[in-house]
Amino acid sequence: MRKQKGFSLIELLIVVAIILIIAAIAIPNLLRARMAANEASAVGSTRTVNTAEVTYNSTFPTVGFTSILANLGGTASPCVSATNSACLIDSVLASGTKSGYRFSMTAGSTTGTPQPSYNIIATPVIPNQTGSRYFCSFEDAVVRYSSASIASCTAAVAPLQ
Repeated sequence: MRKQKGFSLIELLIVVAIILIIAAIAIPNLLRARMAANEASAVGSTRTVNTAEVTYNSTFPTVGFTSILANLGGTASPCVSATNSACLIDSVLASGTKSGYRFSMTAGSTTGTPQPSYNIIATPVIPNQTGSRYFCSFEDAVVRYSSASIASCTAAVAPLQ
């Protein structure tokens, strides 16, 4: 009788089944971790915009705050600070989409010259997939969140702990 080398079909099927079980356990955890990382990045980016707005307001006091996200960025190299390209945030964030979140800015509840307020709102690109919470902030620089879509950031939205 000849000795056989290799694996039997049953042994290979058992190994494949074990790998599939491990993948079924690991993939949801990986997706949750990715969503948490996207949310942390959105909070960090919102804080970055707040800091950039304070700097923009100090640099251009006759303009006040800007309500256009692209005005905080800059694309030229070397970047020269101006009211329409302040060189305060990176070009990815200035484009409005970063790490699974879409960022939009609007003028705050009041208008005037100089612009006295702004709203920054971070919305997941694909809700419950790239993120499950919505974030916002305005001139008080407190980052707030909601599990539902945010139309306008006000003090009534829960602050991030």
